[in-house]
Amino acid sequence: MKDGAVEISIIGSLDPIAPQDWDACACPETADGGRPLDPFTTYRFLRALENSGSVGPGTGWQPEYLRATLDGELIAVAPLYAKNHSQGEYIFDHNWAEAYQRAGGRYYPKLQIAVPFTPATGRRFLTRPGYEGIGRAALIKGATQLAEQHRLSSVHVTFCTEEEAQAGADLGMMRRSSQQFHWQNAGYEDFDGFLASLSSRKRKNIRKERATAQGFGGEILALSGEAIKPAYWDAFWEFYQDTGARKWGTPYLRRGFFDEAQEHLRDDMLLVLALRDGRPVAGALNFIGRETLYGRYWGAIEDHPCLHFEACYYQAIDYAITHGLSGVEAGAQGTHKLARGYMPVTTHSLHWVADGGFARAIGEYLEAEKAAVDDEIEVLTSYGPFRQADPSSDPQD
Repeated sequence: MKDGAVEISIIGSLDPIAPQDWDACACPETADGGRPLDPFTTYRFLRALENSGSVGPGTGWQPEYLRATLDGELIAVAPLYAKNHSQGEYIFDHNWAEAYQRAGGRYYPKLQIAVPFTPATGRRFLTRPGYEGIGRAALIKGATQLAEQHRLSSVHVTFCTEEEAQAGADLGMMRRSSQQFHWQNAGYEDFDGFLASLSSRKRKNIRKERATAQGFGGEILALSGEAIKPAYWDAFWEFYQDTGARKWGTPYLRRGFFDEAQEHLRDDMLLVLALRDGRPVAGALNFIGRETLYGRYWGAIEDHPCLHFEACYYQAIDYAITHGLSGVEAGAQGTHKLARGYMPVTTHSLHWVADGGFARAIGEYLEAEKAAVDDEIEVLTSYGPFRQADPSSDPQD
């Protein structure tokens, strides 16, 4: 496919692209030697999914990566997948699929620009610096043309940035708002500084939860890089399988992903483990970005009160404060996060639907849904745990 002088092609594997070429589009900020904004669209992360068989044949996530070149130079890429289900996306369109199929349409397969199984906001139209406009437009046009050529129902771009959402809407895609809970670092010097910003009742509750969790009868370790032992993945795989089986029926990631992660991603990860008598009994896996810590997976083989809150939320906040990160994204759903300092924020996605009548119906739904999301965020924010403007009305403890 060609869009003016830009040529757009599709590849079913990362093999034809050199890691440095992909990352020049995915994370150009690493040219200064620092971390990517997030690791999820890096070559090493997507390659780990591919090499482990977590995406590909039999998974419902078939890679169809987009690449755009200008005069032979790679200027933009996108992690595109052909999907025959709506699992592992966290932006739910099951009702759309059911409605379309009841009307006699064929919703699957569809096209998805996303990081599989990863509800974390980040760039989805990956462009070299200086090619943002032309590269983004080429990728969107390439994805929609591919759908039209193969008579596919739709194209979806999930957990994109707000800027991309606006740009996509300007280019004819439908914009959707959803909601998550994120923790924001207000320049706290330490965890106690964060606690001091909370109301007395919430502050006391968190201290009580941390004391309960840390008294579970073992030790809690926060590990990254070389401190992560390969053997720990056997334990974490057991945790992950248990959680995945209960949440989704079948875990999304294959065992080999964690071996790939140990080899290529351990510097991008924070693994929180609870050990009792030297044996891991629970754990939480986070990924480290340039500005944000991303909480991803939790599991346990023993049930201990408040250990989930400590491993997933409080250890993440501790790490973010210590390392000067601006925030923590703790994944999808969970109003219980609100009492622990994680506030509601808007997340964004984009959608293109081939059938004009169906697209109009979805567009009307999205307008009503946005109003509902905005209202929910406003209400939830009012129930936040932070002290009111007058600190004298909330005594310290």
